Amino acid sequence: MTPTSRKPAGVLAIVLGLIVYAGVVSRLLGPIGQLPWYGAVPLYLVLGCLWLLPLKPLLQWMETGSWRAPR
Repeated sequence: MTPTSRKPAGVLAIVLGLIVYAGVVSRLLGPIGQLPWYGAVPLYLVLGCLWLLPLKPLLQWMETGSWRAPR
């Protein structure tokens, strides 16, 4: 892929990934909401940060065309 086509493809992947992730997390809100606050808060924090993990390799690919960082 050329650099100009990788960027729109990457943005589309990010948007679609967030939509899927939000759908999965929204299904978990009922069971998590029934937990006591000291059990729910850590889960909300983890789920709120978990979506960031795939961003670094995706952004790397968008910029360089490689999934690995240059050495």
